[in-house]
Amino acid sequence: MDYNRVFSDALKAVKEEGRYRVFTDIVRQRGNFPKAVWHSPDGVKDITVWCSNDYLGMGQHPKVIEAMEESLKNSGAGAGGTRNISGTNHMHVLLEQELADLHGKESALLFTSGYISNDASISTIAKLLPGCVIFSDELNHASMIEGVRHSGCQKHIFRHNDVDHLESLLQSTDPKLPKLIIFESVYSMDGDFAPIKEFCDLADKYNALTYLDEVHAVGMYGARGGGVAERDGLMDRLTVIEGTLGKAYGLMGGYITSTRDIVDAIRSFASGFIFTTSLSPVITAGALASVRHLKESQSERDSHQERAQLLKDKMRAADLPVMPSISHIVPLFVGDAVTCKQISDILLNEFNVYVQPINFPTVPRGLERLRFTPSPLHTDEMIDHLVTALATVWARLDVRKFTKAA
Repeated sequence: MDYNRVFSDALKAVKEEGRYRVFTDIVRQRGNFPKAVWHSPDGVKDITVWCSNDYLGMGQHPKVIEAMEESLKNSGAGAGGTRNISGTNHMHVLLEQELADLHGKESALLFTSGYISNDASISTIAKLLPGCVIFSDELNHASMIEGVRHSGCQKHIFRHNDVDHLESLLQSTDPKLPKLIIFESVYSMDGDFAPIKEFCDLADKYNALTYLDEVHAVGMYGARGGGVAERDGLMDRLTVIEGTLGKAYGLMGGYITSTRDIVDAIRSFASGFIFTTSLSPVITAGALASVRHLKESQSERDSHQERAQLLKDKMRAADLPVMPSISHIVPLFVGDAVTCKQISDILLNEFNVYVQPINFPTVPRGLERLRFTPSPLHTDEMIDHLVTALATVWARLDVRKFTKAA
């Protein structure tokens, strides 16, 4: 067998579909978010970043930087090992206490990423429940899907946010079997919200546990940034709330919060937690400062919502195909992978606007889009420049032919 050809053919197929991913080599500029420096093939250029998950710009916040610098000075760079073997730093303990408090839960557990927290927690919970049946929203994140797969449990996929379909699946399942319903609060590609209350009602009715992924909502919604469940007064009705430190909080890492026993069971049995080096205390210190700040400050959330709405309004006024979204996510429909990449390239090369194309497998084929994430630090001038650039490119490439076809 020509091993190398197998890989080159696979890459060729991806490139022919127009969904080959090219990394953009940028340097974020401290104190100047959302500006960055792009190391392009033609030299260094100043650009505006429109696709960062650092939703509130907290990765640049003075409190966060100061906390990280202080931790680096006091503790050094690395964690030193896994949590079980010398890798538990006092910053980990403090942050877990802060996160448990944020979600009104007894306990919390840190992971190295939101992906790992979902994969490890879902699979571990389900494995520990004899005969567990998992009910998963069809648009759940890849990390949640992996958690379901790694659990080895029976699963049912319900139509996106479809309460009636979920209930029909629960009704047809043996009432004696343990059940786990998993879903997200904000779906990041469409920007819609889950019917959390209705899902909790079903969990109560059919004696199921609930697992809510709030990664695109923590820091963003609720009086203290506890997410959509906090905003809607539903945190106490959810068994497990999972979140990330890599989006609104501006750092990296993931976590889960729940009862003391559930968290301890995941800590004790999840390979994805046990066998990996813990988060650096430097990162943990920054995350702790970020969480504490956003518990007390509402201004970032208010400004962020205003910026997102303004961008949607200006895009609609320019007759650009903004997809329906009631959250902070601003998806712009394209409908073709090659054209989506073309638009992204032209925006970057000619207008110094950086936004990545979103294509399969992140979204289904034919539903390709550009996903914009305005922050409180995107100015009116930046928004106007973006909308003008998009209108110019849309006309040049005749993108509306794909929109109309959809």
